[in-house]
Amino acid sequence: MHEGIVKVKFGRNDLIIETGRLAKQANGSVTVSYGGTVVLVTACMSREIKEGRDFFPLTVECQEKTYAAGRIPGGFFKREGRPSESEILTARLIDRPIRPLFPEGFLNEVQVMAIVLSSDGENDPDILAVIGASTALSLSEIPFNGPLAACRVGLVNNEFVLNPTYAELGKSELDLVVVANSKGVVMLESRAREVTEERLLEAVKFGVESLGGIINLQKEFSAKHGKKKAGIEFKKTDPALKEKVAQLSKERLARVYGLSKKEEREEEMALLCKELEEKLISEEDTSADIKIALTELEKEQVRKKIIEQDVRFDGRGLKEIRPIQCEISVLPRTHGSCLFTRGQTQSLAVTTLGTGDDEQLIEALEGEKYKTFMLHYSFPPFSVGETKPVRGPGRREIGHGALAERSLLAVMPTKEEFPYTIRVVSEILESNGSSSMATVCAATLALMDAGVPIKDAVGGVALGLVKEKDKTVILTDIAGLEDHFGDMDLKIAGTHKGITAVQLDLKIDGIGLELLKDCFAQSREGRMFILGKMSEALSSPRQQLSSYAPRIDVLKVNPEKIGELIGPGGKIIKKIIAQTGASIDIQDDGNVFVGSNDAAKSQEAIALIKAITDEVEVGRIYLGKVRRIVNFGAFCEIAPGKDGLVHVSELAEGFVKNVEDVVKIGDEFKVKVIGIDELGRVNLSKKQVPQEEGKSK
Repeated sequence: MHEGIVKVKFGRNDLIIETGRLAKQANGSVTVSYGGTVVLVTACMSREIKEGRDFFPLTVECQEKTYAAGRIPGGFFKREGRPSESEILTARLIDRPIRPLFPEGFLNEVQVMAIVLSSDGENDPDILAVIGASTALSLSEIPFNGPLAACRVGLVNNEFVLNPTYAELGKSELDLVVVANSKGVVMLESRAREVTEERLLEAVKFGVESLGGIINLQKEFSAKHGKKKAGIEFKKTDPALKEKVAQLSKERLARVYGLSKKEEREEEMALLCKELEEKLISEEDTSADIKIALTELEKEQVRKKIIEQDVRFDGRGLKEIRPIQCEISVLPRTHGSCLFTRGQTQSLAVTTLGTGDDEQLIEALEGEKYKTFMLHYSFPPFSVGETKPVRGPGRREIGHGALAERSLLAVMPTKEEFPYTIRVVSEILESNGSSSMATVCAATLALMDAGVPIKDAVGGVALGLVKEKDKTVILTDIAGLEDHFGDMDLKIAGTHKGITAVQLDLKIDGIGLELLKDCFAQSREGRMFILGKMSEALSSPRQQLSSYAPRIDVLKVNPEKIGELIGPGGKIIKKIIAQTGASIDIQDDGNVFVGSNDAAKSQEAIALIKAITDEVEVGRIYLGKVRRIVNFGAFCEIAPGKDGLVHVSELAEGFVKNVEDVVKIGDEFKVKVIGIDELGRVNLSKKQVPQEEGKSK
């Protein structure tokens, strides 16, 4: 082992960090290994700051190379293309905890890249990527107030598991990512199966206690192998300019924050900013400088009112939730819909039910899998009164959609209970704080409106934090300004029974477990209130599906008959699908799902399937189709791949001299099975079919 490598026990495996071997031209570069999974993480910083820049341009990229799992990419080009949803979510997982740890006023461009070089199919690379990002930044010249560390906590058989494998997560009641530094928790992200607040807090504590060694290891590693931090002058507001802006805008700001509507405040702030620029812009003070000074004053005013008066800018109490309105079945032709409005945040959620053909194939490093439940979040620019190009879902939209989807997974029915593919789309029509939690509420009601038998309603609420010196204030149901100027964005979704998802992001450098405990308790109060409002609109799933939704019937066939049903090269099943237009999904266990919008076509497909998979029974009546005529009778197909002979004596009453005088090739009529010989040959009769049966075709 050379000097630039260290390892420490981290759960069941060693965590190995190495530097000085790969990507040496980056400002910081490490490989992080755990089991057979290896991630390369680099950090680079621009040398110059773009003129007029007033924000910190951090970008994080994650790439999962298919060679890491020993596979070649699908598609025509046979190479990786645009980032997958998994890569985007991992990039966000890295970005969210490291962003608040860069110094205020640091404006150099920074890019962090994580590349999965090897995947063992057991250990998720996302945790390694977060640790790698912290280590690479700590080793580099880039100013960074780290280190931090991350772990995943599972709950299997009521025992906490550190860094569970993919297989263990499938059995786990909890999938919790904990990111912490020496000051406390920095970020949380979880999916849970209605876990109580107390149990989740225990899991967070378990995770934090597991990270101390990783944090200390990074400190020692950086002290030995790190570079001297660059001497960068951080951008600070000129106190004289700030005082001028304050004198000219103090009274105006008080009036602006007396306005109840977001758009009115934004319009007044734009006018105020323009007036300040006209009066104060000079060679020393640019437009960007004036905007920064005004923003700092806004932040101080909003926070001061909360800290000193326990009153929010819109007049609400600290725990007060904005007015909620739930409207069900707002769209006439969809399978289920809900318009959920909370203050100036509005989500239109629409549920669509599909068949097995609509399942989503996910090609992940750990292998292929199918999704039967999808939730997609859309954030059009008009929702915040803006004009922007619309070029598909952005990273924020994918992240918010994934959070809402995780929130609902715990209550979704199994495929055996409800054999439909389910897609929910949340259209955010207005946004002023926590549209992802509005999506959870709207999606729940849209699912129930569609008749999806979810186990319980899920509600979500976002909490904020204002922390000044010795005073800390927790805010329930934060609006956009409180999110922007506050110190925390904590989103918690759950049922009456427990939590189903958590996402915590901070703008400060960590919070303790006691404060987190208070946040969990306050969030439960808010969630119960929201669930009560939702229940007033719709208290349980509808008993009947929409008349526009497909109908899916479930048949149980002998698994040994599946080969006959599919046929050589899929010939028989393709023929049934083409003939009936129904979708047919065959499972290895013998379950067959038949879906169609036309009940008659569905029944036709079911009859054909049964005819193939059921044993031919003497006395049973089938619909036969003449396939071949011989001088002693007609061979009729009674099911795809199954023929029987109608002897000339069984074609009609009385003597039949010529078979073709009675039937022609292609004719269809009811036939009765009158015998099966020792070789399995089926004998049929047309004349023995009861008269009423013969007319029923």
